[in-house]
Amino acid sequence: MTATEQTPQTDEHTDLWLSPAELASWLSVVRLFTRLPWAIDTQLQRDADVSMVEYMAMAMLNDAPENTLRMSELAERTSTSLSRLSHLVKRLELRGYVRREPDPTDGRFTNAILLPPGAEKMRSAAPAHVAYVRHLVIDNLSPERLRRMGQDAERIVKRIDSPAR
Repeated sequence: MTATEQTPQTDEHTDLWLSPAELASWLSVVRLFTRLPWAIDTQLQRDADVSMVEYMAMAMLNDAPENTLRMSELAERTSTSLSRLSHLVKRLELRGYVRREPDPTDGRFTNAILLPPGAEKMRSAAPAHVAYVRHLVIDNLSPERLRRMGQDAERIVKRIDSPAR
């Protein structure tokens, strides 16, 4: 809602409303946040029979030492709740891609471990996935705009994660 849609104009919250330019930009951001994950998820489902979050989980495990992360760390890295991640990892376990086991250094924690079939699934999905990400995002921006977009995204994520929120 814009300030001009408020009555009366002396409303003490008028400065909270978005200007027409801010509103247009915000709606573009919302469309991006909604449509980009859907597009990437659709591509991964079609080409590799994995969801975007399943692919992300396997990629995070693939990059971790010994292909292993605590479930809590994997949840944070994939921006999912521990409950949702637990269901996701159970699906990956049933497909033979991941296994869970108690953390040998602290049995209060559970580790997720990427298995060779999961690593192969992720590697086989990667070329088409990267090509699609490149088509949608990377090649659509100059290197400087891409760098700035990454910085801007990081600044917003830090605000979301800030304890002051």
